[in-house]
Amino acid sequence: MNNYYIGVDLGTTSAKSVLFDHQNQDIATSNVEYPLYTPEPMIAELDPEEIYEAVMKTIREVVQKSAVDPEQIALVSFSCAMHSVIPIDEAGLPLMRAITWADTRASAQAAKLKGSDEGLALYQRTGTPIHAMSPLTKLLWLKEEKCEVFNRAHKFIDIKAYVLYKLFGEYVIDYSLASATGMFNLGKLAWDERALSLTGLTAEQLPTPVPTMQVMTGCTVEVARLLGVGVATRFVIGASDGPLSNLGLGAIRPGDVALTIGTSGAIRTVVDKPVTDEQMRTFCYALTEKHWVVGGAVNNGGIVLRWVRDALLGGQLDYEAMTALAEGVAPGADGLFFHPYLLGERSPLWDADVRGSFFGLGMHHQSAHLIRAALEGVMFNLYHVLNGLRDVIGEPQMITATGGFARSALWRQILADLFDVEVRIPDNVESSCLGAVMLGRLALGEVADLEELIPDQTSSHHHLPAAGVASKYRELIPVYLRLVEAFSAAHAQMKNL
Repeated sequence: MNNYYIGVDLGTTSAKSVLFDHQNQDIATSNVEYPLYTPEPMIAELDPEEIYEAVMKTIREVVQKSAVDPEQIALVSFSCAMHSVIPIDEAGLPLMRAITWADTRASAQAAKLKGSDEGLALYQRTGTPIHAMSPLTKLLWLKEEKCEVFNRAHKFIDIKAYVLYKLFGEYVIDYSLASATGMFNLGKLAWDERALSLTGLTAEQLPTPVPTMQVMTGCTVEVARLLGVGVATRFVIGASDGPLSNLGLGAIRPGDVALTIGTSGAIRTVVDKPVTDEQMRTFCYALTEKHWVVGGAVNNGGIVLRWVRDALLGGQLDYEAMTALAEGVAPGADGLFFHPYLLGERSPLWDADVRGSFFGLGMHHQSAHLIRAALEGVMFNLYHVLNGLRDVIGEPQMITATGGFARSALWRQILADLFDVEVRIPDNVESSCLGAVMLGRLALGEVADLEELIPDQTSSHHHLPAAGVASKYRELIPVYLRLVEAFSAAHAQMKNL
């Protein structure tokens, strides 16, 4: 019986493969890092060939580590970071490195399009907020600033499409990644005609959109041997990392919310049809044709705490010592707010030019207050994102949270108190890889629907809101939000000074 499965995640700084058994238990893991090239502040690129080699190595290593018979591996399914663009020539060779979501060189193009008469309508058709992260604005930037590369390109693809082309010889993109490009019509499940017109491209110059449960064929015996899998192993195209993380965490029922804070952060929930926001605060990405993920991703998560450590504390304290200091400060940091927009911001502001600030500083504030305000600022911002979801889901019933922040008991409790909701930290942190496997098993017909595969997870930590603290945050939240609004005009002015 073929009862082992491999989930592969193509991330921003590494590729990871995890081998699971039929009970969703991870048997072996391999992670291979690759550099994110940032020669200038606005540039963030990846080498496509380094990604491909990392994917090949991680798959091969999990098979070797597990000592599983390759013929018992039923499938390999893929998760991938969103919003990448690679111009390639007719031979399938990259004309430049992959432009990632973190690259902000398209800020001017994004601002122009967002401020135009058709900006909102374009977002409502595609589900992708207009921002420098999106492939649509990246293509407009390439057209204007790298016209030689733009005109030479045979196709424009993403990093998963590059890997799949190397493996199977065809250019395809799953509906999930396509729905994160800003160019994919959610109602028609096809490239949006107006978005194509804006870029001057044809549908043939982009990968072919296919369902997330598409089974890939054409893998040669030689490629299977290099990967260490059996010739009968099936390959499923999979989806993007955020929606698959929700699936892997089991957060796909009404009212379930998944929150992740690593370097950046995100908050997401699942609905049964595409939903957009009149204020353009949230995204809407496909998981399957019956499951759509709405939410918001933020640029500023754990990186805020690292900045506080290095820039304000001289790198003298580790994170555990920092949070220990912050525990001695009352909620609200004695009147100190921190707006955590060090890297600009995606949701809910979708403004690459916004910047961070402390507000309310006084002589009584010490380093512990700065730390506490920074921790709270990240959560205030994610709460701001949640406001854009309330019309869709109402009040969340529970938040399933993952990421590096979960190592901090204080930060977990701040989440529970500020959101005033139960918070669960699951044991299994390989959520995107597990989600890819679950989607693959549905694609192969092992189950009738995704709900059958929702893992019965145990929790490593569980937090309930403290009533008195939660009520304090209820008073502070509107003040924080009013300050965000008041500062918005100043950020635009500062950009030109």
